Amino acid sequence: MKYTNSLYAFAFYFLFTGLRNYPACSQVPSKEQSKSILLINGTAHLGNGKIIENSALGLDKGKLILVEDFNAFQLTSVKFDTVINVSGKQIYPGLISVNSTLGLTEIDAVRATRDFNDVGEINPNIRSLTAFNAESSIIPTVRSNGVLLAQITPRGGLISGTSTIMELDAWNWEDAVYKMDDGIHLNWPEKIKEKESDEDSSQPKKIDKNNEQIFLLKEFFSNAKAYSVELNPKEKNLRFEAMRDIFTGKKTLFVHADLVKEIMQAINFGKEFEVKKLVIVGGYDAWLIPDFLKENNIPVMVRRVHELPIRNDEDLDLPYKIPFLLQKAGILFCLDNSGDMEAMNTRNLPFYAGTAAGYGLTKEQALMSVTLNTAKILGIEKTTGSLEAGKDATLFISTGDALDMKTNNVEIAFIRGKIIDLENHQKFLYRKYSEKDGN
Repeated sequence: MKYTNSLYAFAFYFLFTGLRNYPACSQVPSKEQSKSILLINGTAHLGNGKIIENSALGLDKGKLILVEDFNAFQLTSVKFDTVINVSGKQIYPGLISVNSTLGLTEIDAVRATRDFNDVGEINPNIRSLTAFNAESSIIPTVRSNGVLLAQITPRGGLISGTSTIMELDAWNWEDAVYKMDDGIHLNWPEKIKEKESDEDSSQPKKIDKNNEQIFLLKEFFSNAKAYSVELNPKEKNLRFEAMRDIFTGKKTLFVHADLVKEIMQAINFGKEFEVKKLVIVGGYDAWLIPDFLKENNIPVMVRRVHELPIRNDEDLDLPYKIPFLLQKAGILFCLDNSGDMEAMNTRNLPFYAGTAAGYGLTKEQALMSVTLNTAKILGIEKTTGSLEAGKDATLFISTGDALDMKTNNVEIAFIRGKIIDLENHQKFLYRKYSEKDGN
């Protein structure tokens, strides 16, 4: 009998979705914080560029109530139920993944496990949150490296739909929501310039649809803006209703574009329709037009740095250096992980930041690119993204540098003060076969 690749993938799906009854896959979400906790003597990387070498962090009712130097802190001044000495360890804000299909896909090769791409070209009303699987077996592997929040994003078409920011420990999507419907994602039309092959005229010619698709977008935005003026329309249009907050600034328009011309077209398009908040996603060429970005106050979600250049004549290490080039130019940016196998590769987010630190950024600047900078771009910086009193107690403790793949070892993680289960099937299998071999 001949087996197809999809059958092999389906067998793989059964193996890794908890159907083999691995204990690590049967996780119960944590309960709300009921007792106050004080972490002392750790090195706290605040996520805003500052470090407290010998810190005291107080967590109570899901919030950080204390972030100080332990030497200046009087232990008797505030009573805590539990005091944990984390001497010699590193404390970080929870990392935030953007533009992610985490929870929307399980096995990329199995169509039945992919729920991120809907039918149609213009779908602003498609919401990622209702498709989010809080019990995905990939999520525990991601938390193990300190990624505790994610912007869950649909894919496909010209307008993919609406993203939502999720906490990565919950019973269901309702519990997971951190910021609902934060923005709409638009895939800017690419400019295609390819001629028929002289050797093989039978090959079909690729048609440049750039202008045609931009016209379609302009027509849709024009109608959506006109619709948004009517507060109580006689007939509700779900697509136009989803667009309403783009024009008021309650939602962000995330435009996926990489090349200079595409980025400039997209920004001018946003200005034409008076879009209040616009973010470039991908932004491979963004470093080439820093003045234009600053003039229009446009932040960038930088595409995955662990990749090859998109042009043959570019420096091999250009993708590694783009974060530094944007930092040097004064552009607000964060790191994105979208691409092949992106859900499972979300666990590499701290190492993307580590690579950027090896190519120009300081370690604290690199940390900001996956914490506070990300929170600012997503509009959640008042409650998360850094270790500051009054913000959510979403953080993790590592025995070594969390941005270094050799030393990253997350021992404890908190989401709004809740201690998170860091077990996963990969750890379970590691222990299983280590014991088999007698190691």
